Amino acid sequence: MATCPPYPTHPTGPAGGVLRRHTHWWQRRWVRYGALVTLLALSGLVILALVRQQTGTEGFLVGLGLAVLPVPLLIAAFRWLDRVEPGPWRNLLFAFAWGACAAALIAIVANSFATRWIATATADPTSADTLGATVIAPVVEESAKAAAVLLVFLFRRRDFTGIVDGVVIAGVTATGFAFTENILYLGTAFGTDQLSGERGLASVTAATFFVRVVMSPFAHPLFTVLTGIGFGIAALSAERQHLRRVLVPLAGLLLAMGMHSVWNGSSSFGEYGFFAVYASFMVPAFALLTWLVIWTRQRELRTVREELPAYAAAGWLSLPEPFLLSSMRARRLAREHAGHHFGKAAARSVAEYEAYATSLAFLRHRAHRGRAEANFAVRERELLHELWSRRGVARPALAYAGRAMTPVAVQPPWPVYGYTARYGQQSRYGHPGYGQPPYGAAAPYPAYNPYRV
Repeated sequence: MATCPPYPTHPTGPAGGVLRRHTHWWQRRWVRYGALVTLLALSGLVILALVRQQTGTEGFLVGLGLAVLPVPLLIAAFRWLDRVEPGPWRNLLFAFAWGACAAALIAIVANSFATRWIATATADPTSADTLGATVIAPVVEESAKAAAVLLVFLFRRRDFTGIVDGVVIAGVTATGFAFTENILYLGTAFGTDQLSGERGLASVTAATFFVRVVMSPFAHPLFTVLTGIGFGIAALSAERQHLRRVLVPLAGLLLAMGMHSVWNGSSSFGEYGFFAVYASFMVPAFALLTWLVIWTRQRELRTVREELPAYAAAGWLSLPEPFLLSSMRARRLAREHAGHHFGKAAARSVAEYEAYATSLAFLRHRAHRGRAEANFAVRERELLHELWSRRGVARPALAYAGRAMTPVAVQPPWPVYGYTARYGQQSRYGHPGYGQPPYGAAAPYPAYNPYRV
């Protein structure tokens, strides 16, 4: 049985054993998951009853059918952004369910209570509605949606490593929230048309659909993405930077509230206020954030290309793999090849191999920049084990992708990414262009056999 290559050296040396702590019954995973699922299910039932009460059964069904249209497109867009290091589906399901159920319920109850209280206190229902839309609603709704991002940040920290993760979780949460809100608005509009007898393009339903689903399906995701970027920057910060890890997410939340407030108040800026805010504010902000997220995605691929050669030098990866894993086309070709020849399980194994390799690159990148967490060695060992257990199907698939992308045999530009150029050291692993890993520890980890208990 082959023995795994040694680990690359690590700043703190070999990891010791992991102590198991006694956990109480309420700390067990199935208890927490059960409580969370129960909470979301109850919230869903309550919000379903409230929306149906306000729209009627027919209005609810019409609103549901129209509101669901932009959801697959938005989810697909956020999933595309997350392709470099895809997070687990359960995080996305939680985010969408939280936005559609819990956050929507909080918003409906809190907004209605606050608006009624202001109307009673001021005896001016018109100003209460305006204040509720421009001040109360942005604060309540963005806080409710931000709670999902905070929960994933705190309890699924391993899956929350940067800006893209924050954008994806925040965007999917806001997509779920907008889905429920659109059901309410479209169902109410349909009920209004039923009473007035309006039909066709002149109806309130058509106008509401055009504004909320055609022109601005990205509105709620755009607001909440600012909060997600704040949490993403906090995830990239070192553990000792406590003030930054608190203030940056708060700043993102305040920006989200401010943008939401301007958007809600656009109708009060005159006859063409909505279109003016849409053209001069929303579209440029959407374009800027889209550029930022795509740039961050490309930066992640560059990190993969620059950090994985250390593991290729140690023998954990083949020499071309850092280059191939930094190409989305090569990754896709590898998955397709494995799926075509060996089935869906093989394609899934290759996808997992790519994801674990990316996580490994990000982990090493944080350590290289002095942001390694206390469990660095344990996490590195886990990721290397996952890679090694899938190498049998992933390596041939990636090799095929390399041949398909480069028909003529060309050596990848390893000296550009190698440690000789960076540190001026000769490789002790026998591969030209690599020196010792950048942490300077005295000795590598001992050989590791994943089959040994």
